[in-house]
Amino acid sequence: MTAFIDDDSLRKIANIVGGEDAIRVVMALKDVGEATDDQILMKTSIKLNDVRKILFKLYDHSIVQCDRIRDEKTGWIIFHWRLQPDQLEGFIKNYKRKIRKILETRLDYEKGHDFYYCYNPTCSRVTFEDAVELVFHCPNCSNPLKYFDNSKIVEVLEKKVNQLDNELKEE
Repeated sequence: MTAFIDDDSLRKIANIVGGEDAIRVVMALKDVGEATDDQILMKTSIKLNDVRKILFKLYDHSIVQCDRIRDEKTGWIIFHWRLQPDQLEGFIKNYKRKIRKILETRLDYEKGHDFYYCYNPTCSRVTFEDAVELVFHCPNCSNPLKYFDNSKIVEVLEKKVNQLDNELKEE
């Protein structure tokens, strides 16, 4: 595994963990290498409490690491934060596994059911079992329910699961 992650991937990871503010924190850390939460505050103009919350979220996902040093004058503990680029690939791999599991569950659901739909864009599909209980009338608009061919959805889900399988094998 390489310890280099491009800026775009770094931004995506930060966004997943903590949104726009996390992107700013991560990019600030990338620029300076190592910083205290106060230094990150100065660089990003994000409230100190929010900086700390973001840093601890990133820490929980092993995206950043910190060293704790006690200030000899004040006795306060100062955290020095830095990115862990070698952990980012592990985060990406775990996230792909999680997404793959979600997609596989959805794929099983799509394959295991027949669906009916009134073809009104504001309404939802219903399973065959629910359609029978509803006497094949939409629960929202009361229009008749017609068979919905979900083969395209199944095809897209299968492609995505296979794509993730291939990516996970390569890593």
